[in-house]
Amino acid sequence: MNSLYASLRNGSLARAGLLAVALLGLAGCASVKRAAVGQMADALAGGGSSYASDDDPELIREATPFSLKLMESVLAQTPEHRGLLQACASGFTQYAYGFVLQEADESETADFARAEAGRVRAKKLFLRAKAYGLRGLEVAHPGFTAELMRDPKAAAARAEKDDVGLLYWTAAAWGGAVSLGKNDPELIAEIPQLESLIDRALALDESWGGGAIHAFLITYEMNRSGLAGDPAERAQRHFERAMELSSGRLAGPYVSYAESVCVERHDAAGFVASLEKALAIDPNAEPEQRLANLVMQRRARWLLAHQEDLFLTVGQTLRY
Repeated sequence: MNSLYASLRNGSLARAGLLAVALLGLAGCASVKRAAVGQMADALAGGGSSYASDDDPELIREATPFSLKLMESVLAQTPEHRGLLQACASGFTQYAYGFVLQEADESETADFARAEAGRVRAKKLFLRAKAYGLRGLEVAHPGFTAELMRDPKAAAARAEKDDVGLLYWTAAAWGGAVSLGKNDPELIAEIPQLESLIDRALALDESWGGGAIHAFLITYEMNRSGLAGDPAERAQRHFERAMELSSGRLAGPYVSYAESVCVERHDAAGFVASLEKALAIDPNAEPEQRLANLVMQRRARWLLAHQEDLFLTVGQTLRY
């Protein structure tokens, strides 16, 4: 959830949208239409702080579907706009994780069917995001997708520093889909592809997004197979680096560490301590990360409320 919705523009997006609609109504002015669509695509992909700095996650949850569909509509007219392709990849990934999947988890106790439906929807959104990310990489590197499926490491090696954002969001979306599709053999078979993308992103620019790549790998290393050594130790190193790169101002790494490493190690005390540190972060101290921190703090509170489900087994008591 790092830099949540930073790909979406602020108030200028609405003004650009009105301008685009007005100009598109001019019959026969093909060049004007192309210019208007191009400006709209640039505005949508250009980024901004309005969404990321908002202090009302519910408002953003309700507003995001319209923004995403607007981006898709403009993308249909500018199918090779790399910035907009990345914005779609990041937007759908973050919406799926921060809202759809979280709401599914929260509803499981009261309504299991609703929770399962939410997870199915989240998986579909992750796959949509992945497709946009691959399209963005394909624009810069023709034949990238086919080569990625054939030889993941060779394909990833073609990516350059300018591709890190697309590498990250494509891998994050792919990882989200895999986590929800553990009974889907086709998705499981694609793990080498997503690993090649995130590993290449790390090699190209480990500091990207204030440590977002390391934050992703905190969780991923706990499920990665085929590497020597203790996965928890690898995850620990990524956690420490993520904290360094973010100056300790993001709740996300604490939540990821608690939910993956502490649970796997049966470290209930560390689990609670890590989540309390996430909750102690002042969302207003880092305005551009306010929404991301609020969303992750919501998950931290939910995890704390369900710690017994995560740690208790028959005949055992919760350890602190």
